[in-house]
Amino acid sequence: MLPIFENAKTYNNSIAIIDNTGSYSYSTLLNQSKKIAQAILQYNIHNQPILFLFPSSYNYVSVQWGIWLSGCTAVPVHISHTKNEIDYLIQDTNTSLFIYDKNFEEKINLLEKTSVQCITLDDLLLNKNDNLKTLPTTTLVDNALMIYTSGTTGKPKGVVISHKQLDTQIRSLSIAWQWKNTDRILNVLPMHHVHGVVNITCCALYNGAIVEMQSNFDAAYVAQRMSSKELTLFMAVPTVFQKLIQYFDTLDDVTKINWQNGMKAMRLMVSGSAALPITVLEKWKIISSHTLLERYGMTEIGMALSNPLNEERIAGTVGFPLPFVEVKIVDEKGKEIISNNTPGELYVKGESVFKQYWNKSEETTKAFENGWFKTGDFVEKNDDGYYKILGRKSTDIIKSGGYKISALEIENVLLTHPLIKECAIVALPDDVWGETIAVAIVGKINEAELKYWMKDNIADYKNPRKIIFVQQLPRNAMGKVVKPEIKKLFLES
Repeated sequence: MLPIFENAKTYNNSIAIIDNTGSYSYSTLLNQSKKIAQAILQYNIHNQPILFLFPSSYNYVSVQWGIWLSGCTAVPVHISHTKNEIDYLIQDTNTSLFIYDKNFEEKINLLEKTSVQCITLDDLLLNKNDNLKTLPTTTLVDNALMIYTSGTTGKPKGVVISHKQLDTQIRSLSIAWQWKNTDRILNVLPMHHVHGVVNITCCALYNGAIVEMQSNFDAAYVAQRMSSKELTLFMAVPTVFQKLIQYFDTLDDVTKINWQNGMKAMRLMVSGSAALPITVLEKWKIISSHTLLERYGMTEIGMALSNPLNEERIAGTVGFPLPFVEVKIVDEKGKEIISNNTPGELYVKGESVFKQYWNKSEETTKAFENGWFKTGDFVEKNDDGYYKILGRKSTDIIKSGGYKISALEIENVLLTHPLIKECAIVALPDDVWGETIAVAIVGKINEAELKYWMKDNIADYKNPRKIIFVQQLPRNAMGKVVKPEIKKLFLES
C-alpha cells in the first residue's frame, strides 16, 4: 500500500478533513475511498486517467484517493472551468469516466460526452454491486496525478506525476517545513494545481494533520479562523495576502488585535504560485508578525526552492534547493554558470520531477537536457546562496537596447509608490530597441506624475515607455497575472 494510505491507517480515528458538511477521520476517509475504488473497478478501467470535478472538500479527497486505489490516474477539473475547457480535457485525456459533484449537473449537461461516462459520486456509489473485486496493488511507479498547465503559452499540457514523484514532493516539504500530526491548516486555494493539491492537502494528510477545506476564498472567514488560534499554518498566493491586507484595514481595533493575536500563535505562513511583491511581504509582516516564506515551484517539478523555516528569509528571494532536489543555472549556450549574481535559466533534476507530458513525447523530450528539466525561468544566486527569480524567459525577461531586464524587478519598484495598487510589466516588439517596456497599472496616479516619479526611482533604460491604466489585471484561477492578455491591451489600443 502507498505510504499516504499506510499513514492514514496509523492515524485512524484522528480528524483528517473538516469541510462545510462536517468532520471526517482518517479511517472514514480511507474506507470511503475504498468503496469508490470498488465502484470504479466495475467499469473495467485500468491504468487510465479519470477526470473528477468537485469543490475543495472531503468528497474531493475521497474521490482522488479512490481513483488511486483503483490503479488509475486522478485528473482534477477546476470548478470554474468552462464547457470548452472541460471538453478539451476529455478529448486530450481520452478518458472513459468522469466523476462529478451533483451540484455541477448543469455544467456537465453542456459537455460533448460522446466517449465518456459522466456520473455523480452518489450514483457511482449507488450503482456499486455487492460482488467486491480485489483492489489492485498500486505501486510507486504507477501514475498518480495528471495536472494541466495553465496554457498561457499554448494549449494546456497534462503533466503526469507518478506516485514516486508525488511521494518525493511530499517528503521534501514535510522535512523542510517540519509538518507534524499536530498541525492544522486552512485550504482556500483552487484544487487543480500543485499548491492546493500537494503542498497543502497531500502534505497535511500524509503527516496526520487536519486540513480545513473551503471552496471559496472569503477574507472574513479566513480572519475568523486565524483568530481562533486553532490553525498552525496558512499557505496562499500573493493575491490572497493582498486581499487580507485590504480587509484588515477595514476592521475596528478590537477585531484587528484578536486576529493579530491568532496569527502570532501560528508557526508558518507561505506564499507562492506567483511572485510576491516586496511591499505585500512588508505590509503582511507588520500586520501578522510573520515574514512570509516564499518558495518556488511549478507543475512539472513540484517545489524546488524554499526560503528556510528557521533561518533568515530574504525578501525578493526564494531561498535554497529543497531536499531531494538538484538545481543549476545555465547560460544561453547551455553551459553551467558558477559565479554568483549572474542571471541564467534554472535547470532542475530529482525524483520529484514529473514523468512526462501526456501524449506529447516530442514536447517532453524538448523539456529536458541530459536529464535536467529546463524550467524556462531566469534566476540568479547571491553571495549567500539565496536564489532570486527574475521571471519567465518567455514573458518576464525583456531584451531592450542590449540590456536583459527583469520585469519583476521593475514591478517591485513601481509597487512602492503609494498610489499604485497593482501593476504588470510586459515587453512589446520594437524596431529600434528590439523590445520596449510597457506597463499596465491599477491605481490613482496619472501618467505625468508616474513619469516624474520614475526619474528618481528607476534607471532610464528600465523605464516603461508605454503606459495604460486599467481597473484590474487579468488573472487566472491561481491569481497569476496573464501577461499575454495584457499585451493584447497594448496591441489593440
